[in-house]
Amino acid sequence: MTTEAIQKAEERLGQADLPAVVTEKWQRLIRILQSYPAAVTAYSGGVDSGFLAYAVYLVQGDRMLAVTVDSGLDAPEQGEFALQFAREIGFRLEKLALNAFDIPELIGNPPDRCYFCKKAILNLLWDYARQHGYSIVLEGQNMDDESDYRPGRRAVRESGTRSPLVESGLQKVEIRQLARALDLRIWNRPSSPCLATRFPYGTAITQKGLEQVAAGEAYLAQLGFPASRVRYYQDMARIETPPDRIEDLIAARVQVVAFFRSLGFNHIAVDLAGYRQGSMNEGLEK
Repeated sequence: MTTEAIQKAEERLGQADLPAVVTEKWQRLIRILQSYPAAVTAYSGGVDSGFLAYAVYLVQGDRMLAVTVDSGLDAPEQGEFALQFAREIGFRLEKLALNAFDIPELIGNPPDRCYFCKKAILNLLWDYARQHGYSIVLEGQNMDDESDYRPGRRAVRESGTRSPLVESGLQKVEIRQLARALDLRIWNRPSSPCLATRFPYGTAITQKGLEQVAAGEAYLAQLGFPASRVRYYQDMARIETPPDRIEDLIAARVQVVAFFRSLGFNHIAVDLAGYRQGSMNEGLEK
């Protein structure tokens, strides 16, 4: 891309009536990215990594390479969307494979599971970067992640990976504001952390369990409950949906129960507290 492309993006932002602090953070992000050499950018197709990949491509053009790591822990739809968005924007995309079941510390599902997963992913990205002449790897965590329980941050620090969204001070809501102003269709995409987050700590992650969770959440989305989670308790599924949709979900209980039993769940519960990010961390001593 060119300076002209950056200017066009900033003109679009100037027409969006964004808070001054958000515009300032965008400009800071661009300056940070301009200071980097050609980069490998970790990319999953989510809001944060998609926005970061767009911004890096805006600055670096074809010198930048987005890399998706398929660990088998994400819903199939996530990878499909990642490819579509990369094609829409125009940046190069490479896909690497990582078998999560080759990492016993991850599959055992301890409270620091994300550290072992992130470490394996970043090691793979750094190996690829070095083999192909890249000296920097970027990843998409934002400022909100700094205040949450995120064991993966340790792996980021240890590997020397850079987090430009954190460095520029961008929060999730601000990233969505910028993405919307830039007409990036990721702006309102629901958060979609890996399926391992649906398992209580200490419950081993299994292929069958991952498939049950993915199928259950896909069904709920088709039924009109896209921002829902299926928490896995072996023969029981605990469903979280936004509080204002709980009554609607209960009204559909007959068909929901029938489908979830077809997946192998004997007990199906609705969490009356509703969906909240990181509910599996509740009660966990940090």
